[in-house]
Amino acid sequence: MKFTIDILGVFLKIVIRINKSQFAPLVVSTLFILLTSLLAHCARRLVQNLVKEPFVRLLFEEAIAAAELCGCCFELIVVADNFGVATYAVFLFALTVWWSLNWGDATACPYTHLEDIIEGKGDIRQALLKVWAELAGGMLVFKYVQLYWALEISDTHKDKAIEDCTADLQVPVMYGAIVEGVATCMCRIASRALGDINPRFATAIDSFIGTSLVVAVLATSLKAGCHGHTLGEHALVYWVGACAGSIVSVYIYKLPAVQQYVKGPVEVNGDSIWAGKED
Repeated sequence: MKFTIDILGVFLKIVIRINKSQFAPLVVSTLFILLTSLLAHCARRLVQNLVKEPFVRLLFEEAIAAAELCGCCFELIVVADNFGVATYAVFLFALTVWWSLNWGDATACPYTHLEDIIEGKGDIRQALLKVWAELAGGMLVFKYVQLYWALEISDTHKDKAIEDCTADLQVPVMYGAIVEGVATCMCRIASRALGDINPRFATAIDSFIGTSLVVAVLATSLKAGCHGHTLGEHALVYWVGACAGSIVSVYIYKLPAVQQYVKGPVEVNGDSIWAGKED
């Protein structure tokens, strides 16, 4: 606890000093994202040391991962709104690499648990508990974000803690659900292929693919209840659409043609471009 308080104290001193220097907004957002990731990292290590039962530990890790994901992405909304999609993409790419290296077995993605059920790697009870843990982590972290925004250290956070949000979905709901489903399907197929092929820099490639898809559709599940669509429409796009795309990806990836393409040798001038493939 003292360690966390010390971190918060140092953080506040840094952002206050930076704010006085008049180049605060982007740096303040960056420092908040770094603080959120650091606190999640400390919480993850604490759980790993204290919780011995593997599945219970995984539930805590899923909650922490979801809290870290949502906490960072709430601030990324500020980054995107004030500094553009390109800056948002750079931040998201770096975070995706960090998450892939630190989350372990946690995913913070409900549809991956659905894939596990289909492939016989998990049961419905475990999947529901993981989803519940992720929802709990994602919902609880908003209070933490609101507390930070209420400090209004930067002009980009002015009235942010109390303002009404606007939905990102600016297209017909069915079209949005289809786009979300296709994007999720493509992302999951690419991730599975990278896992099987295991090329050099697989983590960076996977992160780039995921970032590109998110930026392409500007989809976020952080705006349930915002003005612009109902909760039912939100669920149709970001839950039904994403889950449907994830399920379809399982069956597409198992197609013989896809398996042959993925696992067959890929050569350029006689040299394999994948690590682990013999020339």
